[in-house]
Parts: sequence; C-alpha cells; structure tokens
Amino acid sequence: MPTPLDISVPDLTGKLALVTGASDGVGLEIAARLARAGADVLMPVRNPQKGEAAATQIRQQTGAHSIRVLPLDLASLDSVGALAARLNDEGRPIDLLIANAGVMNPPTRQLSADGFELQLATNHLGHFALVAQLLPLLVEAKAYITSQVSIAADQGAVNWDDPNWEHGYDPMTAYSSSKIAFGLFAMQLQRKSDAAGWGIRSTLSHPGITPTNLLAAQPGMGRSADTTAVKFIRAMSRRGILFGTPASAALSAVYAATSPDARGGHLYGPRGFRRLSGLPAEQPMYSRLRGEADARRVWELSEQLTGVRVATPGR
Repeated sequence: MPTPLDISVPDLTGKLALVTGASDGVGLEIAARLARAGADVLMPVRNPQKGEAAATQIRQQTGAHSIRVLPLDLASLDSVGALAARLNDEGRPIDLLIANAGVMNPPTRQLSADGFELQLATNHLGHFALVAQLLPLLVEAKAYITSQVSIAADQGAVNWDDPNWEHGYDPMTAYSSSKIAFGLFAMQLQRKSDAAGWGIRSTLSHPGITPTNLLAAQPGMGRSADTTAVKFIRAMSRRGILFGTPASAALSAVYAATSPDARGGHLYGPRGFRRLSGLPAEQPMYSRLRGEADARRVWELSEQLTGVRVATPGR
C-alpha cells in the first residue's frame, strides 16, 4: 500500500478558490485539500450530477460546507462565457484558480462544439478563455493561478501549421501539443502580469503519473474499454510502486497555488523517481515552455481562435 503524503497548506479561510475538473481524480483531491484548508471552493463541471456527488464526498471527508457546483463545459466557448459572466456579475474576487481539467488521447480525432480539436479545446482554449474573461476578478484578488500541464509537455511541439489536426491526427502527439500550448500560455500570463502590474502569480504544475479517468473507458470519447496503460498504472499505484495516487498527485498543484515559497513562472511537480510521484518540489522548466516568442505566438493564436481578447482591467 502507498504511504499517504501531505503538505502544509496555509489557512485559506475567506479565500475563494476555483478548480476545474474537480468531479473526480486529481481535481477532486485538489478541491478537497483546499476545502480542508478553509477555502470557499467553486467546482465548475460538465456533469452536474457527478459534480454534486463529488461535492458531497468532500463535505463528508473534510467537514467543509462552502462548496459550490457550477456548470462548465470547457469544450464550449459559450459555456465558458456563461460561467465567466455569472461570476463577474456576482463580483466576488477569485483568490485561487487551478486549471486542472483535461482530456487525453481520444482514439480518433474529435471536435468541440466550436469546431476545434477536442484536446486543444478542452486542455488549452477553454482555460485561456476562462482566465481571460475572469481577469478583473483575478486582478482584484491578486490571484494565484496554477495551470496543470503534464510530463507530456516535455516532448513534441505545438502544431502551429495545423492546430486542429485536420491532417495526420495522432492522439498522444495532439495531447502533448495541447499541453505545451497551455504551459506557454501560463508563462506568458506571468509576463503580462509583471508588465501590467496585475499582481497575478501564474505557476505551472504537473501531477506525475497516477491512475485517473484520463485513460479509462470513456465511450463518449470513443474508448469502450480501459487502456492497457491505465490498468498497469492502477496495479502499480495500489502497491505504492513508481506511480502516485490521485491524492498525492494533487499536491503539486496545491503547493504551486498556495505556498508562499512558490514562484510565478516556475514549474512544480513530484520529486520522486523520474518525477512520477512523491512530494512536490520546484523542477526545471521544460525546454518547450521557455521560449518567449512561442508564448507570445500561443497567446495571439488563442485570441484569434477563441475571439476572446485579453484587455488590461481598468483598475
């Protein structure tokens, strides 16, 4: 059995935290850890029934009650815009935002409601549009924003010439491309915050490797059975060998988003063998995420594809 791991988290009483992808897996564990530290947690999810079940589980486990489930489909820009408009109308500053949700390796190329390749839409463009439209609330709080990338962002490249993978779709290559784009966005967000004086801290995290639903059976994505990879990861994780658990994998994002020692524009992940599991620590930035020109290009491409322009808040 794996040894349970935990970190010290500052008192978050009175802080508002938004966690995407919190209805199961690593995201659920992130939300639970923030709730246990006293945060008021927003859980925007695609499946409200599943989200409410997750929120009930967190309440039962932590004794926290300030947990709210909201509708969000990151693969729909209309859904992203509706959530952003709702939260902006409510007007409460957002102190923490952990962009954790994602999809991985649809066996065949699938498109979002807006016609984008599904991994690009969900992993990157939806989060870009959400942060862009929530910027006034994030700036007001001088928010800590953590973008969950992946060890896959250390391989491959952004498919600049064909971001929607209309030609030569490969599931893993497209996944890596989406995560590199997302990581470049997070790096550019820190640069823009520094230049404009927004006060936002933008960090990156990765969870290592852990058994979650990313590679499990998902008929809606064209995967009728669990992959061999997720079966192997589950078996090893149960024995505490090599891979982490969802609870331990959540700690890197929690650390990046809450620790006073975490630094904007830096990457945090497990410190164990090959960064696959273990307690969180700062790690060398992936080479593909270092280029400022690439980060600017991703930002411009994201504005062009989503139609969302990031304006400096008027304060």
